[in-house]
Amino acid sequence: MGEIGERHIKSSSAFIILVFAAGLLVGGIVSFYINLQEIESLKDEVAVLENQVSKLWGFQNVTVQNITLYQNSTALSELYKSVRDSVVLIRGTTSEGTVQGSGFVYNFSKRMVVITNNHVVYGTTSLSITFSNGNGYAAAVLGTDPYADLAILSANNVPEHEFKPLEIVGSSTLTVGDPVIAIGNPYGLVGSMTTGVISALGRTLSEEYIGSYTIANIIQTSTPINPGNSGGPLLNYYGKIIGVTTAIVADSQGLGFAIPSNTILREIADLVTNGKYDGHSYLGVAGADMTYEMAQELGISVTYGWRIAEIVKGGPSENKLQVNDVVIAMNGTAIKNGDNLASYLEEKTLPKESLTLTVVRKNSTLDILVILGTRPPP
Repeated sequence: MGEIGERHIKSSSAFIILVFAAGLLVGGIVSFYINLQEIESLKDEVAVLENQVSKLWGFQNVTVQNITLYQNSTALSELYKSVRDSVVLIRGTTSEGTVQGSGFVYNFSKRMVVITNNHVVYGTTSLSITFSNGNGYAAAVLGTDPYADLAILSANNVPEHEFKPLEIVGSSTLTVGDPVIAIGNPYGLVGSMTTGVISALGRTLSEEYIGSYTIANIIQTSTPINPGNSGGPLLNYYGKIIGVTTAIVADSQGLGFAIPSNTILREIADLVTNGKYDGHSYLGVAGADMTYEMAQELGISVTYGWRIAEIVKGGPSENKLQVNDVVIAMNGTAIKNGDNLASYLEEKTLPKESLTLTVVRKNSTLDILVILGTRPPP
């Protein structure tokens, strides 16, 4: 009886343990199944959220990627490495000694050329280009345009592997505040890179060898530019050419200028094939920016625009415009000052085209049609 009782107790205990274990197993399976369902439900919700975030990301993704790339010093160094071998040192001999500047390689219709400033090669009797590896070669001028301060050079007997051309992109979409990079040879310091932003657009510059005319539609930048930088590339943060560095203002700090890439693209075919560019429109007038004081003097209410001070005899505007006319629009585009006027003529018109000028003459506003001429040689 004692052994039977013990076996019964042991059997009962084993049965209870089995039942308990089975309960744990069933409970675990049920719990696992419930948790699995919850996990799958959460995955579905996460997938929906990811899809929504992806749709919202869109354009913002580009901006964030640009900031990550461009504010990183390593990225700038990589950009420099990718373009430095495309920038050359230009040396020239003149009757007064030697000059030097910068330039960059460009592939024009499968022909390798070097783009630089006209004032770098002006008056030279011999030229050479030197690549970043120190290899130098004789060069010659293919074409120049003093009114855009552009020059195109060819180099002789240069091995093909030396040429690493840069890409030129349009400058129409540039805005003030865009970051830019300049690479050149300031004071002979080969391959120097500086950075800054576009600080203004549509400026005009004067050069002593083009008389009273101006170089129009210029980019103003805070990128440090010094003697020897002239003719070098102004690049966006993708390493593409958006301008040619050209000048500084004497005694200024953080104020440089560049010829926009649109001007290069518009002129290069003529410069390479014809040696010159004759597409600069000519209005045949001289004047000054309007001011409040001038408006008071003339007795008119318009304080912006460009006041005509002189009309060239025999020019396109003779018998059309009058001294003290104030130009306030061209083909419906507002003209606030001389920079606007010169940039519009350069970018939007060609010789022999008709141009509608809106002018304020005394107390009247008139639309006057003028057939544009071609700028005379400097």
